[in-house]
Amino acid sequence: MTSTYEDLLVDLAQTRPELVVMTAENRAAIRGIPARLPDRFVDVGICEQTMVGIAAGLALRGRQPICHALATFLTLRAFEFIRDDVGIPHLPVVLVGGVPGFLSDANGPTHQAIEDIALMRGIPGMQVVCPADRDELLAAIPHILDSRAPTYVRYFAGDPATAHHEPYRLGKAETFGDGDVAIVTHGFLLAQALTAQTVLADKGIAARVVNLRTLAPIDEDALVALAGSRLIVTVEDHFETNGLYAILAALYLKRGLSARALPVALSQRWFTPALLADVLTVEGFTGERIAGRILEALS
Repeated sequence: MTSTYEDLLVDLAQTRPELVVMTAENRAAIRGIPARLPDRFVDVGICEQTMVGIAAGLALRGRQPICHALATFLTLRAFEFIRDDVGIPHLPVVLVGGVPGFLSDANGPTHQAIEDIALMRGIPGMQVVCPADRDELLAAIPHILDSRAPTYVRYFAGDPATAHHEPYRLGKAETFGDGDVAIVTHGFLLAQALTAQTVLADKGIAARVVNLRTLAPIDEDALVALAGSRLIVTVEDHFETNGLYAILAALYLKRGLSARALPVALSQRWFTPALLADVLTVEGFTGERIAGRILEALS
């Protein structure tokens, strides 16, 4: 069984001759690719706009590029190129953003991709995929390639957040447990949400955790099903503006629904640079701190 992201790309390349791996000098996840796929690898250097433009040209010639860059530079510096060259013609280019959100832990505001989801969701037809761990990342990539749609991936290949994921489908959420408190999240914060669920259970409060997996397409049915909850908690390493909380609010307004909601997000400020564990503690995103905020809201 494929065990790493790099191995997966090599395996997929054997049966997909159109696959091309690209990077803007961000090789952390694909260091062995140049030797393993020498004729299918392109490093443009620190030129994210150039990479996206080349990827669009390759896609027009029948290739399917998977592009890698730091998430903040990919989505901000190259935004116009993504919008115009990939989004408008709806080309099958996969954009993989490294160290998104809190994962850019030791870096300051210029390197923090915490508005990336808002930007990428703003491009019509762009898929936004947020893997919770290595297992979900590896499961998602073949589905993304098969979709032939432009896609932004918040790269995360960490240890499994759970022993078992539901079968992967783009646009389909998975739910853990049941209860009248709902914790909705995506990406690597799933692990913290599940910890919060356990802490709440010890306090006699049953909570369900919803892992959205993709924010475009988004599982509207899964979110609408939470309308009767005592409290809906959105947990995201993103600005509150135009993130998961805003998505939920817009959906409920459109459907004529109402709910009591608690956003756990960054409200109009960048996070304090530190090691990841310290960032989660300082910013209030550990499972224990999330559970504490929920208990406070319920009281």
